[in-house]
Amino acid sequence: MTEPVKVAVLGGTGFVGKAVSSALMERGHEVVAIARTPRPVAEGASFVPLDLAAAGRDQLAATLRAQGVGAVVNAAGGMWGLTEEQMVDANVTLVAHLLAAVETLPTRVRVVQLGSVHEYGLAPLGTSMIEAYVPEPVTAYGKLKLECSNLVLEAAARGAADGVVLRVGNVVGAGQPGHSLLGVVAAKLLEARSHGQAELTLGALVSLRDFLSLTDAAEAVATAVTVPGAVGEVVNIGTGHAHNARQLVNMLIDASGVPTTLTEAPAPGPETDWQQMGIEKAAALLGWTPRRSLAEAIAELWAAAVAEADAAVAVAEAAVAETDVDTGR
Repeated sequence: MTEPVKVAVLGGTGFVGKAVSSALMERGHEVVAIARTPRPVAEGASFVPLDLAAAGRDQLAATLRAQGVGAVVNAAGGMWGLTEEQMVDANVTLVAHLLAAVETLPTRVRVVQLGSVHEYGLAPLGTSMIEAYVPEPVTAYGKLKLECSNLVLEAAARGAADGVVLRVGNVVGAGQPGHSLLGVVAAKLLEARSHGQAELTLGALVSLRDFLSLTDAAEAVATAVTVPGAVGEVVNIGTGHAHNARQLVNMLIDASGVPTTLTEAPAPGPETDWQQMGIEKAAALLGWTPRRSLAEAIAELWAAAVAEADAAVAVAEAAVAETDVDTGR
């Protein structure tokens, strides 16, 4: 597939899904965002409401057929605030239904599954996990995402879908989820702006992870939608470098400009909680390499957080002013 296609982005209202939608449209593709709850989508995308975790094969197939899609990006799934059963439905069941649905479509469809670095589990300090590394996930989420990846690869092997799995690192950027470490820190810094001083008390920031700019991640996904040689492949999408969480928190404090006292819980031991991906295959197969620094990603995160907070304040002030007018005050 080299010509522009219509792409269904499952989870297209989410943190990663919106950025992927924008990257796809920049390449001339048409995008339909499919998600359960109507929320803002990337400018230029259309929206179709569908509870992806609950939708069966037939309902999902009918939706994809009606939209005339030529590719699907699965940016849906989740773990935060979900029961074990809900996590299975949001991840494994969804992918199983998606693959069964695309198999009924009149033409072969590219399916890009957004996997996770957590499928690999942990590795010895200094190790770069390449795609041949045997996955040994240590979290329930990592295990479920690995199941999803295997389903996509099996479908590709039997010719049911042009399946591609991208194992994506820890994504950082505008719209960072509030439940993430950086989302929590950003919220605290926003709250402290008016006081001129922030007091942050956090757990031990010792985990070393492969963090990645949201914009870079979205561009990798958009590229994978049309690269012919990617079918049946697993491709790592990261920076190829591990950073600890402390570095990113300090970057965010610097970006905010808010004077901050950071108190960190004592580390239980040496910093050996390690994930770093080898990304040579992404360069060779997709022609993709990361281009943005983590400092740039953090700056985009903070700018977006400030804009959202200021917009919320403006809306609240306008509502108060309108009430005052209505009551004659």
